[in-house]
Order: sequence, then structure tokens, then C-alpha cells
Amino acid sequence: MARSEEHDLEPLQHPDLRRLGNELRRRHDDILDAELHAARAAARRRRSLRDLLLEAEDRGDPARLATADGQWHAGRITAVGSDHVEITDRGIRRVLALGQLTVVQLQ
Repeated sequence: MARSEEHDLEPLQHPDLRRLGNELRRRHDDILDAELHAARAAARRRRSLRDLLLEAEDRGDPARLATADGQWHAGRITAVGSDHVEITDRGIRRVLALGQLTVVQLQ
């Protein structure tokens, strides 16, 4: 007795199951992309001034900081504490209170 083609197919290799599997994989990837985008957006919204300064310190970016008295300080951020930032230019270190910063320019 000859077996029909239906019985020769492996159950998990059926064309309909392959299409379904591909579609489910694509939807799963879309959902993961959307969740990653949402997580990044949420992290940006929670980021504080201190977080931005810490990132600039880690990268060694040049910065210009203005304080409430109108003075500008330029250099590289060399330390960030819980309530202050240290900026260094040509060997001169300045420690500024985070609460006194009015403008931060990062490059």
C-alpha cells in the first residue's frame, strides 16, 4: 500500500506551519523593537542633569557651564558628585554646585 503525500510530510514542516512560524517571529521582533524604543524613551525622560554630566565625564566631552551669577566655565568635566560638578581647563579645577547651574552646553 502506497503512502499518500500527506503522510510523507513531517508535522512541523507543513507549509502552513512554516508561514505561521515566520509571521509569529516577525510579530515577536516587532514587539521587541517597540518595547526597546519605549524603554529608551522612558530612560531619556527620567535622565537628570547629573546623569547628563556623568555621561559627558565618561566620554571626556568638552563643556561650557553657566552659573546663576552669569559666569561661564569651560573645560572638561572631570568629576560629578551628588550635588556638584568639577570642570577642569588648563590645569585649573573649578567645583560648581549643580543647583547653581543655569546653562549646560555639551559638545
